[in-house]
Amino acid sequence: MKVEQIYTGCLAQGAYYIVSENEAAIIDPLREVKPYLDRLEKDNVTLKYIFETHFHADFVSGHLDLSQKTGAPIVYGPTAQPEFEATIAEDNQIFEIGKVKIKALHTPGHTLESTTYLLIDENGVETAIFTGDTLFLGDVGRPDLAQKAGSLTQEDLAGILYDSLHAKILPLDDSITVYPAHGAGSACGKNMQKETVDILGNQKKTNYALNQPDKESFIKEVLDGLTAPPKYFGMNVALNKGGYESLDTVMDKGLTPVSVEDFEAYAEETGALILDTRSPGEFHKGFVPNSVNIGLKGDFAPWVGTLIVDVKHPLLLIVDEGTEEEAITRLSRVGFDHVLGYLKGGFEAWKNGGKETDEVKRISPAEFAEQFNKDSKVIDVRKPTEYSAEHIDNAYSKPLDTISDWVHTIDDSEHFFLHCAGGYRSMIAASILNSHGIRNFTEIEGGFNGIKKTEKFPTSDFVCQSKIV
Repeated sequence: MKVEQIYTGCLAQGAYYIVSENEAAIIDPLREVKPYLDRLEKDNVTLKYIFETHFHADFVSGHLDLSQKTGAPIVYGPTAQPEFEATIAEDNQIFEIGKVKIKALHTPGHTLESTTYLLIDENGVETAIFTGDTLFLGDVGRPDLAQKAGSLTQEDLAGILYDSLHAKILPLDDSITVYPAHGAGSACGKNMQKETVDILGNQKKTNYALNQPDKESFIKEVLDGLTAPPKYFGMNVALNKGGYESLDTVMDKGLTPVSVEDFEAYAEETGALILDTRSPGEFHKGFVPNSVNIGLKGDFAPWVGTLIVDVKHPLLLIVDEGTEEEAITRLSRVGFDHVLGYLKGGFEAWKNGGKETDEVKRISPAEFAEQFNKDSKVIDVRKPTEYSAEHIDNAYSKPLDTISDWVHTIDDSEHFFLHCAGGYRSMIAASILNSHGIRNFTEIEGGFNGIKKTEKFPTSDFVCQSKIV
């Protein structure tokens, strides 16, 4: 028997590949299925089942393409109602893969169809659980994503999750390995550990959610501090439940080089958003006017989903040469399948074609130290938790993920400095501000991490500044 965790850092997502004798199973596959097909061919095994722990909200699963290419059935837990052919498991139903067995344990709470899969080895020993978003390392799945199911509240779902954990998971042996669907960095939980694999006994000791004295306390603690889920989550659920276009088709359309003249025309005719995936350091020196910078070398797909939201919005890409396929693949992981093409020759072709360009004023932390004074306005686009831990005294907290709410409140007549932790998020914010005609600002390279090294700035505990005055 072999169990392999296939972890994708930019999504903080774990898929699982299980082999016994000449058969295999895959749990929660990503959108691009070639790596799984390559593994199957290398191991000379047949894919017998594709298991889905639930209808994912934060990424588009590869279940449909993988099933189409291998003939393996897709398995969901009880109550799931996908709009395509699938096997709906009964609670405690057994599935055999070679000499091992997988038992479906219905564990609703994160969503109503959420299911944990229990792996039983060739000797009949329960060895591992694949918990999806039911149980994370250090946390449990947020219970506020399935409230549209009838009249259930998030409190109701949290209570259901408590019952699932105590009836199905906590009674299992401490030695069992826990394989969750996500790790630290995912928006599906709030307190996840950096590790991606653990044993259940350790989670019983260290996971705050598993150490509450009663259901009422569990509900309170699990819901406390939850921020609003990214707005694209619902669209990803719809794609996972209803189906989507084959990734092969998406790639064929998106991998279309577009000349400078056609690129400009497409943008005007289609209303496509121009997405520049270059690094912040390259983007600020020059870019196509009104383009939005979300660097490929970062949490690219989650930020695209959070800020663009509408997965059906047409996109035109500006990329570094050789990264076209990676950009389109990572966009597809969160359901952005409507890429019209990419600028042939990249930004250099645009600039050499004599087209209008724009830039963002960026300075170093040392330059910021020289220019900063008691009257300076500073906008901090980090998360509220980062801001509350430490920030520049009197800086205004304007988290990037809510920029659509606050961008219209900015007074462009008064200059301000803009920063995040390291420069990735602040350049995203800078590009969005710029596209809204807000230009009277200076972005700080290296962000708060660089600013702190200058040791010239008073910092303070949390004082939320609601608006610039």
